[in-house]
Amino acid sequence: MTAPLAFITAGTRRVGAAIAGELARRGWRLALHARADATLDPALADVLAETGVAHHQFIADLADPEAIDRLWAEVTAWGGVPSLVVNNASLFLDDDAASATAVSIRRHQAVNCDAPVQLTRLLWRDTPEGQQAASVLLLDQRIAHPHGDQFAYTLSKLALAAALPLLARSLAPRVRVNAVAPGLTLPTADYSPAQMQRLAALMPLERLPDPAALASAVAWLAEAPAVTGQTIFVDGGAHLVAFDRDFVALERDEAVRPSP
Repeated sequence: MTAPLAFITAGTRRVGAAIAGELARRGWRLALHARADATLDPALADVLAETGVAHHQFIADLADPEAIDRLWAEVTAWGGVPSLVVNNASLFLDDDAASATAVSIRRHQAVNCDAPVQLTRLLWRDTPEGQQAASVLLLDQRIAHPHGDQFAYTLSKLALAAALPLLARSLAPRVRVNAVAPGLTLPTADYSPAQMQRLAALMPLERLPDPAALASAVAWLAEAPAVTGQTIFVDGGAHLVAFDRDFVALERDEAVRPSP
């Protein structure tokens, strides 16, 4: 019997690679998308070598609707119709309501909302009648208490969160649609180790999630046949707190604190 196929957008690096590795350990074949560079994260490459699961990388810019259709055709031609789509890819640029441009807002919407919606619809279209597939959306804990930072990004994630119940209701029973909403997980160079410790202390659970926790949540949703329309916050409890700013602006080291 052929192993089920999971299609993961932005699945070759960072959180996407952790999700792919967890699914590989559970026996899923993997279609791994990247926007431009499909080089595998070394840890994921090790897991794939260890497990021996079938996998292939695909390149596409999710801001282009036609590229999404081509990508889907390439994935299904290689591995058949996926049983799972993990909509992990996100565009994240720094702006606010005053500085965000119309072009940036449209591009964030295209990558962060339109592409997941379209891929979920394609999954519904091509899943045979009588079978069930799953789509998992990656949201953000900030949807519970939106702040003004990264305006275009936040707007697009709020739109995707609003689409979740619509998709879950409309595409049932053939496709289950759920979401994982991460908190601060993998720091960029903008964060110092000391700042990360201070931010962890602000969380109700006094800890931040790691990629393995997100991957476990995605894998659970992939294998939960009676669950749809749900969002799992994997964030140390961050969604329970109304933060005034994005995490990168909080608990900054004294030497790099912005001027008032």
